[in-house]
Amino acid sequence: MPMPYDHDFLPAADLPRARLPLLQHLVDTYASETSKTAAVWSELTDAQLEFRPHGRSSSVRQILVHQLLSERRFFAEFIGLPEPPVETVLPAGEAPGVRGYVDRLVALARARLAALADGDDAFWRAEVPFFDVRRERIWVFWRRVLHTAHHRAQVGVALRLLEDRVPPTYGPTADVSWTGADPTTTLDAARRRGA
Repeated sequence: MPMPYDHDFLPAADLPRARLPLLQHLVDTYASETSKTAAVWSELTDAQLEFRPHGRSSSVRQILVHQLLSERRFFAEFIGLPEPPVETVLPAGEAPGVRGYVDRLVALARARLAALADGDDAFWRAEVPFFDVRRERIWVFWRRVLHTAHHRAQVGVALRLLEDRVPPTYGPTADVSWTGADPTTTLDAARRRGA
């Protein structure tokens, strides 16, 4: 049984096919990671956006703002995709609600999918500037995916500290499990080698 998600923000049936079948995982993974991030953000309430776990920590709202702005920067400056003007990236208003951030995250990701799918071997293997070094574009892409997972985890920790539900991303959580879930929490489970 597949992992149950409450929402499928970017369904697999709607994803473009990669020019090179070997690179379909880039499109699929980016869509999946975006859906997971949107699911975690969707657990928040508007009243929780100013929460910060420590005085020196970012607030939840600051994490969401950073995620949207830094993802736009990665794709525009480093990967070289066409991106909307910076002024249009964040949801409108002085203090937008959670739904506004989720909607912007998903809309911005959806707009990137065709360009990601269209990349050929030369595009993905080309070296591009990345801050003060040069890296292959595909390396920068995976760095972005990891960066997103990091910020998603920050929001998940905030939800846990707020004593709210943390949805599954890569497996069951203390709040969500299902028949057939087999988390590796024992030595016996870790010894399994598969078929």
